[in-house]
Formats: sequence, structure tokens, C-alpha cells
Amino acid sequence: MLKKASVLIFVCIVALAVPDALFAQEHEHHSGAQPKDAENEQPAPEKPGQDPMDHEHLGHSGAHETGDTSAFRVPHGREGSGTSWMPDSSPVFAHHFMVGDWMLMLHYSVEAGYDVQWSDRGSHRLASVNWIMGMASRPLLGGELMLRSMLSAEPATMGGELQLPLLLQSGETYGGSPLHDRQHPHDLFMELAASYRHPVGDALGLELYAAPSGEPALGPTAFMHRASAMYNPFPPIGHHWQDSTHISFGVLTAGVYNKFAKLEGSIFHGSEPDEDRWNFDLGPLDSWSGRISVNPTGETSFQISYGFVKARPGETPHRVTASGTWASDDLSLTAIWGRNVDSGRASDSALIEGQFEPDGKNAPFARLEWVQKLGRDLVLPGDPEAAYDVFQASVGFVHRFTGGPVVPLIGASVNVGLVPQSIEGQYGTRFPAGVFIFIGLQPPQMSEM
Repeated sequence: MLKKASVLIFVCIVALAVPDALFAQEHEHHSGAQPKDAENEQPAPEKPGQDPMDHEHLGHSGAHETGDTSAFRVPHGREGSGTSWMPDSSPVFAHHFMVGDWMLMLHYSVEAGYDVQWSDRGSHRLASVNWIMGMASRPLLGGELMLRSMLSAEPATMGGELQLPLLLQSGETYGGSPLHDRQHPHDLFMELAASYRHPVGDALGLELYAAPSGEPALGPTAFMHRASAMYNPFPPIGHHWQDSTHISFGVLTAGVYNKFAKLEGSIFHGSEPDEDRWNFDLGPLDSWSGRISVNPTGETSFQISYGFVKARPGETPHRVTASGTWASDDLSLTAIWGRNVDSGRASDSALIEGQFEPDGKNAPFARLEWVQKLGRDLVLPGDPEAAYDVFQASVGFVHRFTGGPVVPLIGASVNVGLVPQSIEGQYGTRFPAGVFIFIGLQPPQMSEM
């Protein structure tokens, strides 16, 4: 088995190392797309005699470039959560600064409003969904060092018994009992990580990632960072089948990549965060994963991944995911499939979501999901292992007030579910529904870097 795995890894590395001239021309042609109305073009200060593009190459590449466009340049639009990839054309909302050799970026999203979820299992409350992330990168020893910190105040703004009401959601616990029809708050320390990229020969780059709180190489880019879901305040109800490991307390990842593909693997602490959302829940690196990501054009990104997650006692799923994202100047679409296999029992989830922003100010968004949830997931009476097909559609709209150094927004999201007739009595309806009306704040959109 070990020999076969070693051969497979060798074949994958050779495949990445093969000159990709067939892909280069098309990829470079697409990756230079400019946003329609970039809101915050902030050129880096130049040093005397310095090419103004040098900082951009050094700050966004895995190699110390010398003027030409290297195969190891990673456009900032490609950088997703953890080490995941998105399309190069993904919009970037951030403030950008240069301090000496350091490139600094500040990202954030704050949405606060009133959440009402109807049905016999629903509830309502004022709540805020929020996060802030700082990034710092600089050239180091012929490569690039990047430091990232992502924080959230959600333990204070959506904690307590109600959490964030969301019908058909499941995962994690409150008061020692499984949460259902609620979304748990994210931890204060969503990410605290360091990564390093360095060229290996002329055809490959090496990427190393270490995080006391971070994301392993498993699943698609986490929902709040996807261009197709950037304004949707709710996570998918299939979150724990797809990208729930985006906050793992203890992650080590290594990968090799060229300009259109990456092969990576992680070991990490698989336990779900506990109910104390203000600290680090460090533990043994008892879980593992692997992922292959491919960006064949500047507008597309695909990944497949597999992992073993020691989530909690008695719950140790093997997870497999596949996803694809397409992003243009004004439209982003994502499709995701995720499967958990635990104790020989498989359950699946599927999602398609999109966001349309034709003028940089008005953005409708939508998501359609199907998940096979077990009785124990939704804390239903009867057989805890019984499977139920549940569906949810969500649609919403955001208006952004552009033109200033920060961008206020106002929006609303409506979610409508469909449950089997056998559990209609638990919800009082087959179509449990809710609405979240909110205001928010985010950075302006950056121009292409």
C-alpha cells in the first residue's frame, strides 16, 4: 500500500512538473481580467530606481521574480481560505498598503440585522455575522513569507442559546446537546497562520502552511470567502459535509504547484471547536487530508479532496468533496458535492450558488441545496440513523453604497426549506422558511494586482 501511494505521489509530481506550454497562453490571457469599476486602486509606493511591478510580483508569488512573469506567481484573486484556490478573476475586497518590503492587506465583512426563522422549530433574534482578516507578506530567502490572522466577534454577537437561527442547519453543540436549526458562532481565532512559497527548479513551487488555528487541505474555499457567496449571510446547511474544517486548531500542510495545478496534503487536529469560542482548542494531529486543485483558465477553479476527520468521540467521518467555481467580472457560480462516510454509512450533500453584480452596487444572490441528514443531525425522535432528504433554497439582494474609503451595504436574504412528510410534524410545515434583514460594512473592491 505504501509503495502504491509513493508511486502515485511521484506520478502526480511529475505531471505537475511537465512543461505546461499548452496551458500557459490561455491562462495568462484570462488571468489579467480587470474588474468593471475598481473602487480602491492603491498603487504601492516605489523606491528610487525600482520597477513599480516588483513589489507586486514579490508579494504575490512563490518565487523571487526578476522582471518576467514567473510560473510561480499566485494572483491575489486565486488565494482562498487556508491554502485553497479560487479563480484568478475572483474580486478582491481589501485595503492595500506597502510598508518597506511588507505588503499589508486588510479584509473584513460585518453584517448585522434581525433574523426570523418561522415554524415550530424556528426562533428570532438580533445578530451579527462578522470577521476581519489581516495579511502581511514579504520576500524571504528567494521565496515569499505570508502571515495571516482572521478574527471574529461572533461569540459575542450570535452566542447564547439561540445562536444564529437557521432552519435545517446542524453541527456542533450548545449546552452539551447537538445544535439543530441553529448556526453556531465562529471562534474568535478563525485563523492564525504562516505560509511560505519557494521555487523548486524551473517548473514547480513548494508551499508550506502552519497554523495553530487554520484550514487543512480539505474541501472547497470556505463559504464566506467564495465570490459566489460573498454577500450571503448564512452558511450552507451542508457545511458539515463540505467545508466545516475551515477552523481546525492545529494544521500542517505541504504542497507542490505550478501555475495551473496544485497537489497538497495536511495533518491536523480534527476535533470540532468546543463551546468556549474565545480560546484555542489545541490537540493531537489525529486527522489527515489531501487535495488536488486545478485552475485551467483565469475564470475557473476545480478541486477534489479526501480526508479522515476525527471530529468527536463516535464521529470520525471519511470525507470526500469535489467542487468547481467560475467567476467573471460580474457573475460568480459554484457547484459543490460533499460526502461523509462514518461507520460504513454514507450521506451526501450538493449545492449550487451564484452571485450577480453587474454594476458594482447591486448584487442579487441565490443558493440551492440538497442534504441527506440523519435523525441525530436534526435531533429528531425515532431512529437516530434514519436518513432524511432535506432541501433549502435561499435568495437575497444587497445594495452597496460605493465611493468612499469603506462601503456600507443593506440587504435581505430569504430561505425556504422542504422536508419529507415524515418529519412535517416536527416543523409544523413541509416548507420551513425564514428571513434575515441586515446592514453591513466591507472594504472597497481592489483593482487587478
